[in-house]
Amino acid sequence: MNMGLILLIFILWFFPLFSYLFMEYVKYREFFVEFRDLVDTMDQKYLLPEVMREPDFLEGKILYEGLSEISKDMHEHVKHYRDLEQGYREYIETWVHEIKTPMASIGLILDNNESSAGKSIGSEMKKIEDYVEEVLYYARSSNVGKDYLIREIDLSNLVKKVIRRNASDFIRKGISIDMEEVSCTVFSDIKWLEYILNQIIGNALKYTKSGEGSIQVYTRRNPESVVLAVKDNGIGIDEKDLGRVFDKGFTGETGRAFGRSTGMGLYLCRKLTEQLGLGLSIESEQGAGTTVQIVFPIGSLNPKD
Repeated sequence: MNMGLILLIFILWFFPLFSYLFMEYVKYREFFVEFRDLVDTMDQKYLLPEVMREPDFLEGKILYEGLSEISKDMHEHVKHYRDLEQGYREYIETWVHEIKTPMASIGLILDNNESSAGKSIGSEMKKIEDYVEEVLYYARSSNVGKDYLIREIDLSNLVKKVIRRNASDFIRKGISIDMEEVSCTVFSDIKWLEYILNQIIGNALKYTKSGEGSIQVYTRRNPESVVLAVKDNGIGIDEKDLGRVFDKGFTGETGRAFGRSTGMGLYLCRKLTEQLGLGLSIESEQGAGTTVQIVFPIGSLNPKD
């Protein structure tokens, strides 16, 4: 048979087939390369069907429909657990508000009792109040955006309020306070900021020895921010623990040495400052004291200051 005829038959019968197979290969390859890239780059992989293009070939359609069913099921599970979390949070908030009523009544009774027993009970009641507040803020911390209200805050007034709140501990431990250098106005949420500052000053009081301690609160203006610092001359933090003080549940040698500690205070402070767009840092030297700094970026400052 003529070779030219054989070649013509080959071209007429097989070239279209090879061309079709090659085009299908290119199409399959483009789809699966795109699919692999999305899998590698997405954090929430159950959302994959919502961002990938629906393929037009059988195998791809089967894969796409399967992923869509998985995504739908995952959405239902996520909603279920969000509803559970919301219910838990609402219960905690209700419980906290309800328990504050008898606690306030106990406080009024103790105000009229000047005995040593009354003062001791008052001191323990303050600890209970702090733990109850910690529970409330922990329950709220995962969804700060729905709770905070940004407004103008005078840092001097805020610091004075927190100091008054801890006045009994300052008096009981004989610790002096210096806040002459606090002067600035910022924009933030006053409830969350008061909680953060109360935790920091509370820690300074807790880890400063009675009768010989002092706490200094001051502001420092930098080109890009204002820093509100709380400095004490307490026992300080071991260098090996310093990098972990913001970890959830971490107490370290200092916490264990001074009695029970939840290890949640600074963890919540870091979490709340991050969600408020603020910075939080800590410097410490064992035996010399600790300085905790809240950093307000330039955008949170009052331009009149």
